[in-house]
Amino acid sequence: MTKLRGWLTVVVSASAMVAVGCGGSSSPRINTIASTGQNVVAISVNGGPDGDYANGLFVSVTVCAPGTSTCQTIPNVLVDTGSSGLRLLSSVMTVSLPQQNGTNGPVAECLPFLSGFTWGPVQTADIQVGGESASSVPIQAINETTFPVPSGCTNFGVPSMDSLQALGANGLLGVGLFAQDCGPACALSGSSNPGLYYQCPSSVCQVTAEPLTQQVQNPVAMFANDNNGVIIELPASSAPAASLSGSLVFGIGTQANNALNAATVYTVDDFGNFTTSYKGQAYSSSFIDSGSNGYFFLDSSTTGIPDCGSASGFYCPSGTQNLSATNQGANGASGTVNFSVGNAETLFANQADFVFGTLGGPGQDFDWGLPFFYGRNVYTAIEGKSTPGGSGPYWAY
Repeated sequence: MTKLRGWLTVVVSASAMVAVGCGGSSSPRINTIASTGQNVVAISVNGGPDGDYANGLFVSVTVCAPGTSTCQTIPNVLVDTGSSGLRLLSSVMTVSLPQQNGTNGPVAECLPFLSGFTWGPVQTADIQVGGESASSVPIQAINETTFPVPSGCTNFGVPSMDSLQALGANGLLGVGLFAQDCGPACALSGSSNPGLYYQCPSSVCQVTAEPLTQQVQNPVAMFANDNNGVIIELPASSAPAASLSGSLVFGIGTQANNALNAATVYTVDDFGNFTTSYKGQAYSSSFIDSGSNGYFFLDSSTTGIPDCGSASGFYCPSGTQNLSATNQGANGASGTVNFSVGNAETLFANQADFVFGTLGGPGQDFDWGLPFFYGRNVYTAIEGKSTPGGSGPYWAY
């Protein structure tokens, strides 16, 4: 089983948070799943392109050379609410896309996640997902051979994820809270720049200031319509299963099939985080992330939940643990979440199963990964975009 987790960028853009919400308890409940509409595309939890991905949520994405009908549909692209931007492995791409160039040479990017980094050139594509499309979108082509990997990339202290084996997917569709993958910080010159974008005039790539419009963009924010956020709609998963089908719905309150309804809005801080309180401890850098394949959190109680032996990075309690935590947004909205954590080694025993509603493991803050989405409609509102729940960024469920 691939044990990929933590698709959350370390640098995000800042914006104002204004929205309202109410408190309450949130346990998975029967949810209506949209199945048709221009703004709906099918998604599936399955084993991924290599047939070994636990709790991976995948979609098909079509990319075209800008302004042409030269296109390719790429399946098994991981859907990630913890980052922004489309990243595709060059090894699976047959369509040729134009390279983005700066004043001193071709532009490339190193984007760090909690589990690894992706490196490769920034290219431009027309993108279609379901019935929605965006033109001339900067994306990342994941490839370590086009330009040499700079030392600043390896200094993040996480491994490369620039291959199918390491990534576990053909690419990554970041539909997170922010319009760009970095934001204003990467547009700065000097020491304030976090060093994600590079210009590569020769064999040595140098950190560069990258204007907002040239950064890798959240494609949803560039859609002509239904561009203020997404909803991930998945059925509940009461037991391990081989696969699970649902819908990725574009827009919040823009169509009859994407109303906010009674969902509670949880606004976030400048880094896309809110606070989760668990067993008397408040974790202020917590987040909701469909790209993480489990609940990742620190159980600091006296007894604690034991770690696994062979299933490294996951919890292995002797019996399923029924737990609860409370989420609180920057707007003061709060609600209790009931969840369960099972024994990962037991869950992984049947190698034909890839859907695990009780998969969890140790983490520094609280990462509400894909099991949180089972049985819920989870809304991700993009920064600066107007919605019935106020302006993004926020999560709602």
